Amino acid sequence: MNSSRVRELSACVLSGFLAIAGLASCAAIPSSGANKYGVRDVVSTPELPVKIVDVDDKAARRLIAANSRQRFSDAFVERREVGYGVGAGDVIEVSVWEAPPAALFGATVIDPRAGAATARVVTFPDQMISHQGTIRIPFAGAIPAAGKSPQQIEAEIARRLQGKANQPQVLVRVTRNATSNVTIVGEVSQSTRMPLTAKGERLLDAIAAAGGVRQPVGKMTVQLTRGSSVHSMALDTIIQDPKQNIVLYPGDVVTALFQPLSFTALGATGRNEEVQFEAQGISLAQALARSGGLKDERADAKGVFIFRFEDPSVLGGSTGDEAVTPDGKIPVIYRVDLKDPRSFFVAQGFPMQNKDVVYVSNAPAAELQKFLNILTSVVFTATGLGNIGR
Repeated sequence: MNSSRVRELSACVLSGFLAIAGLASCAAIPSSGANKYGVRDVVSTPELPVKIVDVDDKAARRLIAANSRQRFSDAFVERREVGYGVGAGDVIEVSVWEAPPAALFGATVIDPRAGAATARVVTFPDQMISHQGTIRIPFAGAIPAAGKSPQQIEAEIARRLQGKANQPQVLVRVTRNATSNVTIVGEVSQSTRMPLTAKGERLLDAIAAAGGVRQPVGKMTVQLTRGSSVHSMALDTIIQDPKQNIVLYPGDVVTALFQPLSFTALGATGRNEEVQFEAQGISLAQALARSGGLKDERADAKGVFIFRFEDPSVLGGSTGDEAVTPDGKIPVIYRVDLKDPRSFFVAQGFPMQNKDVVYVSNAPAAELQKFLNILTSVVFTATGLGNIGR
């Protein structure tokens, strides 16, 4: 094959490729996702009613107000009484004193050297409160104990012994606490069960009883489970606000969590990855910084988007007849224009949520550069073929 024939063939190949590339350049060029126009022109369907919201100061303030977390002091109403009742499985010791002359328990004395005028006492063997919630005392019968304080049990036993014992006085002591406990787990030095007393132990007492947290306080979240209610707060908020250091109750579960929230960074950011963050939350500005910022050579500063499933009430509307996700939320795309210097103030206040997706689109110039790189490689290939044929 002579050189002129090779050049003709190369020219034909190049012309054909240019024609094809010119028609299909947008689809053929590799990309990490849609450009800003593709996101802007997303079509909302009845099956997926996507809403696009431009983020300004007003929108950011509305989101901050809507996403404020419920505090422990509001979520968990504190009871007035601090004492706790015993329950099934607890073990108690009962002692009964009789004034002299002892009529019912005269066989046992508190001190063998004491005379007849000394008050007599009998201490019964330890008893576990039955699953029916009762204990049994001679001459008093079955005593309801579950849910009562030791003082209430004392009063009931003394009442039943009136007329049988001479001025009976009763003392009830809990020897093994099996029900009035709090469980502490998670990122603590030692998971443990802390017994509760009449003092009224608080949330930070539980953290201290478990040896403290293993991670920096500013990165920790405390989750409190009480019955079917589960709420979380940042540990440093609890430390700074004494009202959030609430009294604990039997059966509470305290869980210490390290950076339990996350968002995903995609597109023209420094790093495409899932990024963990702490319970007190972070702003969009912090989120972009933690994901490496915007790439100078690729990013379109006008194409910063946050994808989120949002509560319709946050947008000033109601669910109504809109098609929403099973948990009652709608897909929303928040759009931020970082070309506008004012948007940096907005980004400092825009609150990130768990499972958000931050996407930064490629700049049009970056897409053009990719296309030119492809053409350049083809030209060099064709030139090489021509040189070989010479």
